[in-house]
Amino acid sequence: MTPRQWLPLIAIVICVFIVNMSEFMPIGLLTDIATDFDISESKAGLLISFYAWAVAILSLPIMLLLRKMEYRRMFLMTIALFAFFQILSGISSSYGMLMASRIGVAVAHSIFWSIATPLAVRVVPPELQKLALSAVATGTSVAMIAGLPLGRIIGLALGWRMTFIVIAVVSIVALVLLIFVFPRLENPGTFTLRRLPGLLSNRVLIGIYVMLAIYVTGYYTGYSYIEPFLQQIAGFSETMTTVALTVFGAFGIVGSILFTKFYDRTRFRFMIMALLGAAVCLLLLRPSVVSMLLVLAVCAFWGLFATCFNVAFQNETLRASPEDGTAISMSLFSGIFNVGIASGSLIGGWVTDSSAGVGSIGFVGAAFVIVAAAITAFYLIRKMRIADGERAKRLAEIR
Repeated sequence: MTPRQWLPLIAIVICVFIVNMSEFMPIGLLTDIATDFDISESKAGLLISFYAWAVAILSLPIMLLLRKMEYRRMFLMTIALFAFFQILSGISSSYGMLMASRIGVAVAHSIFWSIATPLAVRVVPPELQKLALSAVATGTSVAMIAGLPLGRIIGLALGWRMTFIVIAVVSIVALVLLIFVFPRLENPGTFTLRRLPGLLSNRVLIGIYVMLAIYVTGYYTGYSYIEPFLQQIAGFSETMTTVALTVFGAFGIVGSILFTKFYDRTRFRFMIMALLGAAVCLLLLRPSVVSMLLVLAVCAFWGLFATCFNVAFQNETLRASPEDGTAISMSLFSGIFNVGIASGSLIGGWVTDSSAGVGSIGFVGAAFVIVAAAITAFYLIRKMRIADGERAKRLAEIR
């Protein structure tokens, strides 16, 4: 590929960075938002929950509605909407206005994550598709390394509203780049509502979706309230909290590198490692507070295993989908992922407000992740092996 041919993928990764930075932002500024509007941290956490529920509810209907729209036009429209609602978030004068603008961002998010991964693998040659998936995962990790801490720094220095304004400005710059470099990509538009039951009868996809909902619920039970945990339980300062979140994201890049190097050779072991690794990190979250270095180590490996999980199961979703149904299956993946975010942030809020307190979020989250690991080990991998055998048999018949 020439440098010019790399530009569409680079543009997608920049947009991944921006969208993830926006999604993670309330987590890093939860305390400031709660203080500004004189509400509890658990109520501020509803910004995460409602955003996630909006994505979960809207992803599939919107993609079915837009199923015939050419992908370049869809992508440009999505980033334009995203920038507009970021501006509204930045000028919000009340909690209700901020909530409404965040739901507007969620509309753009629901389209973006339905098409970002399928488009990333389409703009590169087949032999570079794993690299494209890894690049998308790296964009997420960089958002956590630089984006979330940078947004937090801007929020602490200039107020949390300026963080959203900065995201809006960067989004507009990304939109201009896309106009010049992103190619026209035809959308076959052949996947209709009538074919949805067939997609939902795919046992591999159903297994992924059920496991995904449980895993993400557990993950976000802990992660949604990581900022108050680090400050109230681990005793971290504002600066050290930012460092911990940066470490979390930095090791996500390591996870994307591990995927590129080892996934094809150790596919099923890689999945189990990602799940059990995340469970162990959640279990160790509270015990690790005896040492600042231990907390940082848990955050590092948690970020690594989280990225391994995301990129592995996005790959498996694309692998199990019909060629003209990847955007629909990924819209379901995104929607269910956000059901897990919403459920996890709600459960994390309940735990935080209960007598157990924010210190117990890791234990509760780990229980869900362990269940997800069991489903993968004892059901999902078996269905994947059967699907692989059927796919190989069809290819042999064609030849």
